[in-house]
Amino acid sequence: MRVMVIVKATEESEAEKNPLDAEGAAEMFAAMGKFNDVLIQAGIMLAGDGLRPSKFGKRIHFNGRERSVTDGPFAETRELVAGFWIWQVRSLDEAVEWAKRCPNPMPGPSDLEIRPLWEAEDFGPEIAAGVDAQRAKLS
Repeated sequence: MRVMVIVKATEESEAEKNPLDAEGAAEMFAAMGKFNDVLIQAGIMLAGDGLRPSKFGKRIHFNGRERSVTDGPFAETRELVAGFWIWQVRSLDEAVEWAKRCPNPMPGPSDLEIRPLWEAEDFGPEIAAGVDAQRAKLS
């Protein structure tokens, strides 16, 4: 199963222009680099990256055929994402065990959220075949 491991944003991560400017950043990034290497060697990590603060982002709101755009920053920090991984694991429990080994991704208190991805097979063979055809175009 694939899961997305979401690094929740904090007030500090939303305030920084450059994450390397945060107190303790060098140690945090070194520890995170080692953890990512372990994930890669174990065949768990498929992708991962950090996101710039929401002040650099935009939201697109859909209401029927209408679209509106809101510029960041966005107010509810606890609802924002600062980074992510995509992991291939055998179970949600395995993902939790890996996440518990993660160094703290922020200088202070922080949270990770683990969410299973929908897989094409979850929707039956006909849908899976169509999704597989689309994925083949990406390669």
